[in-house]
Amino acid sequence: MTKQSPKIGVYGFTGCAGDQLMILNCEDQLVDIFGATEVRSFVMAKSDNHEGELDVAFVEGSISTDEQLRRVKEIRERSKVLIAIGTCACHGGPQAMKLGEGKFDEMYKKVYGNAKITLAKAFEAQPVDAFVKVDMYIPGCPIDKTEFLTAVAKLVAGRHPYLYKFPVCTECKWRENECILYNGKFCAGPLTKAGCGAICPSHNIPCVGCWGPTDDLNVSAEYDLLKEKGYKPEEIIQKIKKFGGAKVAQIVGELEKKKKEAKA
Repeated sequence: MTKQSPKIGVYGFTGCAGDQLMILNCEDQLVDIFGATEVRSFVMAKSDNHEGELDVAFVEGSISTDEQLRRVKEIRERSKVLIAIGTCACHGGPQAMKLGEGKFDEMYKKVYGNAKITLAKAFEAQPVDAFVKVDMYIPGCPIDKTEFLTAVAKLVAGRHPYLYKFPVCTECKWRENECILYNGKFCAGPLTKAGCGAICPSHNIPCVGCWGPTDDLNVSAEYDLLKEKGYKPEEIIQKIKKFGGAKVAQIVGELEKKKKEAKA
């Protein structure tokens, strides 16, 4: 009996489409990917797209309209496995950095004024798992080519991919980089999931957290460390929420509450 190729679909919502472009940039491997799988839907790569049951759905972008919400639920219903790709899908991305502050209506009006938008009803951008079950996350802004190809290869072989769970600091140590924090620069490396190869710190550029929060997140310790380095609490919170979105918004909210209780 011949083993059937896994049926996959690639979809994009609110974001820059950089993760889909990264997949297309796998030029040497793209033919192999299409040969080892049945790509049923990938608007940026093929014109004969069709719906149907999927083994794996790759979803990029945060969810920010009622139409996107309907669509992602529909994709989830017909997919055995749903994988969030990119920081926007995994954590909400930069568009979710104000999540939880209660200012969405005010910001929306600054952009659109009193214009009547009829295409879809917008709401505050949130990660995919705020609405549907996500089976796996491949973060990145955009995703890393090697991580994606490794994940696809293992999925085709019927195995669950393994991704790093530790912070960027570990990758810095592997590269024997000098710690940027000790040089007086704000670096989000201790809070950020590894996988990028510590690209920015390796060029003496502070990590901005674009891979999203690490699984072993310790905001409290990083917060206190940065305050000791002379950074203001507002600046710290603003920086770590830039890419952390929903997850960091919740943690920061709890952290601020604890700080206020400690002062009382």
